[in-house]
Amino acid sequence: MTITRLDVGTRMSSIVIHNNTVYLCGQVAKDKFSNIETQTSTMLNEVDALLAQAGSNREHILSTTIYLKDMGDYDAMNQVWDQWLPQGHAPARACVQAAIAEPEYLVEISVIAALAN
Repeated sequence: MTITRLDVGTRMSSIVIHNNTVYLCGQVAKDKFSNIETQTSTMLNEVDALLAQAGSNREHILSTTIYLKDMGDYDAMNQVWDQWLPQGHAPARACVQAAIAEPEYLVEISVIAALAN
């Protein structure tokens, strides 16, 4: 049983791969002072980069949990999400309101994906 960890830090790894499944740590926007659309777009670009590093892509996402600071941002976040997600590849998904580590962050995502073969 092999577990591969990439971008390993003190508290967490950015990517963990086990049994052809990719687990990404929670992703937030690079610019925490931007609006919900920009934060969502930037966050999803980081998801793309990490999935590529792991050998996967957005078409192989199995499950996501999206954390919103304010559920009032749900529709705006979904507009960006819907443009980003390939048609016919919707993962299992939950979206919840949560306090995020720093108050300026409006959205965070956790992703589980299959490796692309």
